[in-house]
Amino acid sequence: MAISLRILTTILVTLTICSFTSTEARPLLVELSPIESTSLMTRLNLDGNSVSCWESLFKLQSCSRELFMFFYNGQTYLGSDCCHSILIIVQDCWPAMLGSLGFTAEEGNILAGYCDAEENNLSPKPSSPPHAPGPV
Repeated sequence: MAISLRILTTILVTLTICSFTSTEARPLLVELSPIESTSLMTRLNLDGNSVSCWESLFKLQSCSRELFMFFYNGQTYLGSDCCHSILIIVQDCWPAMLGSLGFTAEEGNILAGYCDAEENNLSPKPSSPPHAPGPV
């Protein structure tokens, strides 16, 4: 009984010392140097465009039914807001974001291609200059 009490006491003291040294070994507050914080801002794209990136991401929530129907039954219609959000995310923000939302790379490429084609079809075509009537 005395031996087991000694072993238990030794184990408890050892664990206490280990936990104290492991928490004491790491600093609680880490200050970033200006270079590190700039690179973090660059990696996270924390500039003026990040607001439109986050807005586009939230807009994708509202068109999730359209996206589901697009792939599920081949319904080839996505609203202009949905396509606009997809294009902003793919072209201006984080192209891999669609993958983190559950789309494969191929599905992301299909969505981007479809929306790019739709945007080109919706943009007004430049009109040709008027022709002066020629002599008859």
